[in-house]
Parts: sequence; C-alpha cells; structure tokens
Amino acid sequence: MIELVIRQRTRDLGSFEVGRVLPFAKRRMVGPYIFFDRMGPKDMEPGLPLQADVRPHPHIGLSTLTYLFNGEITHRDSVGSEQAVGPGEVNLMTAGRGITHSERFERLRREGGMLDGIQAWVALPDEREEMDPGFWHYDSASLPVFDADGVVGRLIAGRLAGIVSPVRTESPQFYVHWRISAGARVSLPAEYPERAVYVARGAVELDGQRVDAGSMAVLTPGKAATISAVGDSMVMALGGDPVGPRYIDWNFVSSSSERIEQARADWSAGRMKLPDLDNKEFIPLPPKIGQMREPEPMS
Repeated sequence: MIELVIRQRTRDLGSFEVGRVLPFAKRRMVGPYIFFDRMGPKDMEPGLPLQADVRPHPHIGLSTLTYLFNGEITHRDSVGSEQAVGPGEVNLMTAGRGITHSERFERLRREGGMLDGIQAWVALPDEREEMDPGFWHYDSASLPVFDADGVVGRLIAGRLAGIVSPVRTESPQFYVHWRISAGARVSLPAEYPERAVYVARGAVELDGQRVDAGSMAVLTPGKAATISAVGDSMVMALGGDPVGPRYIDWNFVSSSSERIEQARADWSAGRMKLPDLDNKEFIPLPPKIGQMREPEPMS
C-alpha cells in the first residue's frame, strides 16, 4: 500500500522554517506535482525583517499553488496581479512560457501572527508548457467542502470522487485538505495512478502503518487507501496522471534541458519583465551546479 515514506527536510530561513518534501532523490514527482514545501508553522512577532520576503524571481513550465492554513502572503507578478492569499484560499499562478513574481509578508510584518501553509508546483503537460502566463485567486467559499463522520475536507484543485474544484488545472490531478478527528477515517480512491498523503499535523495510519507529521506517504497504485487518524490530524492528499520526466533547475521546470538553458539566459540578460508593482529588486541567477539545482524554499 505504501511505496515510500518521505520525511521533510527542514531548512531554517531565519524568520521561519520550511520543510521540503518534493522533489526527493527517490521520488521526483507524484502525478504532475514536482514541488511541495511546508511553510512554518511559526508564530511571528510584528516587525518581520524585509529579508524574509521572497523578492521577484522567474518561472517557466509550471503552475504554483499557494494554500495557507494560517497567515497571509501578498503576491505580485509580471502580468499585473496583486493579491493576498489567506487561510483556506488559493493563489494559482501559471508560468507557461515565462512569468516573474514576488511573495511578501506585509500583514505579518505589521501585525504578527501565525504562518503555516503549503506551496506546491505542478508541472505543465508538454502541449501546455509554453502557454500564456496567468494568475487566478480563489476564495475559501468557492472551494468544495465536505463534512461527515469526523472528517472535514476541502478540495483545493482537480477532481476527486466525483467532486470538482473550480481551480484551473491543465492535466488530470487532485489536491485535497482533510481535517480528521481522532479515530475517524477517510478513503482515498484509486482513480489516479499516482497518489501521496502528507501529514501536516498529528499522525495517521495507512493500512496499519503509522505516518507521522512532516512525512509524505507515496501510495502504490490500483487500490483505495484508508486513512485513519491516530489523534486529531490534518492531512493533504495529492496526485494525478504523470506528465513525463521533467528537468528542474532553480525556479525553471521543463521537458527540455535546452529550454531551461534559454530561461537561464533570459533571466541573466534581463529579458524577463519584473512584476509591475514590485520591480525595484530581484533575485540574481544562481550558478549552475551539475545537471540540476533544486529551487530555493518559498520560490
């Protein structure tokens, strides 16, 4: 039932910690999901330093999904968007042929408070890798919610068990947030060839095997999985149809290594437009190391 358990690798960013789950050496992707970072949880004091913000930087070939349990992040990008994302909401940015954006902690800087959430990247299918960039925001009321037998869920993106999220997707996939009371259980259907379960809080059992907070269990295909909460728990499940192998270098994802080299050259030469409302600084291109460089946390 469980093919692999990935324990998040924690990196201290100074003001808070980020736990990297995907990509992992033994499992680069789950369906189209190629990047999965847990931000926090961290209770922030007012006066968060500016260095905690993520300055403008580029992407190609992917969509970013930002989903928060607590806190607020303000997004600005090169297609003119400016949008804060809060708890239970989704900021979706599709890079396609190229976009730049920043992520700022302006409200937390002013007021303090808890920061806790997930940023995931979804690799675009081959025929959509060079699509026009775009940005969409979805408030919590627009996302399907289900509540029964000790399980409260929100479908963040895609389709699962006949329920469809309004969040735009470019390939078959699902991404769901469950809060499971102690002793309750929920079934994850076998409708996708690749699936994984990340425990954000508490602990669960999957067919008798315990999975603790901060771990992602990658499931074997072909059989529904029963997730049982050992105590009150919070779980993210995700997956979908594979889109094929991808190169990943810094913030660039592509089926073509030549396309990534072009993106590196474009960013280095200043050919990628900075966000309209945040164009005074940017993250320089890091040196190339070997054949792959993992993205920085909160990229």
